Amino acid sequence: MSEEDVEKQENEEKEITYKFIEDLPGVGPATSKKLRTLGYHTVESVAMATSRELEPAGVGQKKAFSIIEAARSVIGVNFIRADELLKMSKDVLRLTTGSKAIDNIVGGGLETQTITEFYGEYGSGKSQICHQLCVNVQLPPERGGLNGGALYVDTENTFRLERIIQMAKHLGIEPEEAVKKIIYAEAYTSDHQMFLLENADEIIKENNIKIIIVDSLTSHFRSEYVGREMLAPRQQRLNKHMHKLIALSRAFNTIAVVTNQVMSKPDVFFGNAIHPIGGHIVGHTSNTRIFLRRASRGPVRIARIVASPYLPEAEEIFKVTENGIEDVSEEEKLSKKRG
Repeated sequence: MSEEDVEKQENEEKEITYKFIEDLPGVGPATSKKLRTLGYHTVESVAMATSRELEPAGVGQKKAFSIIEAARSVIGVNFIRADELLKMSKDVLRLTTGSKAIDNIVGGGLETQTITEFYGEYGSGKSQICHQLCVNVQLPPERGGLNGGALYVDTENTFRLERIIQMAKHLGIEPEEAVKKIIYAEAYTSDHQMFLLENADEIIKENNIKIIIVDSLTSHFRSEYVGREMLAPRQQRLNKHMHKLIALSRAFNTIAVVTNQVMSKPDVFFGNAIHPIGGHIVGHTSNTRIFLRRASRGPVRIARIVASPYLPEAEEIFKVTENGIEDVSEEEKLSKKRG
């Protein structure tokens, strides 16, 4: 038996051994019940936890480290060589936005294991893109999809099934099948919003979720934490919320998408006075930030990459139509320039 076969067999044995959190060493029925109460329903979610986060389950720091280490051995969270990291990068998947122009500037589509943030003013197309991604993720890989489902956390009551049905029909997907693969939840407060993500691991695993959407990320936090004295606790909560999101996306190899509101800074005299809510916390945690704005009163919108760890700043136009997110034709581009 070759080394590769031995390694494959060992990995399969680990997967069988630690299929449920009760299988992890040191986790008995009482501890597993407490872990589930805390929102840890799967081995993957335990692997991404910290020892401090497991303490409320009644385990000491040493035992918590042991449990987390066992969970991480299943999903392979260890020090590795860069060449091994290169091989692992092949596991990163990409999802089409519906616009080839946007796909090109983001390196071929939105990627798994990262957070992509879309921010812009009202009517810039943020929620429209989210609806389109819910449908696109169901497409086969040869059409830019991931053959998976979508988890949609709605904080502003912007989710519309009518749009999902329109987009699905345009892509040749049966509307009844399309809506079955979207798991929806409306968040009524920031605490409820956080609770939903903290208890989403089992739903993600059981429903083959390949994209997690929070639309919008900051709406409740912005309205509930008012005043300068509330800024610090708001940022701490946002930080925890976003780190839970990135942990889920890495554990289950999913795409994470958040939309964000903006504010205008009157003291900015040069450059763009429009800035996303959330400050450095959201800025540092979002892997790719895309600014959306209207190009005119028509369906045309502009998407600009503002920040990314490896993508250059770039800008492209697209349009929002009855069919969904589409590219602007060359004729439309020419007429826009003439206008």
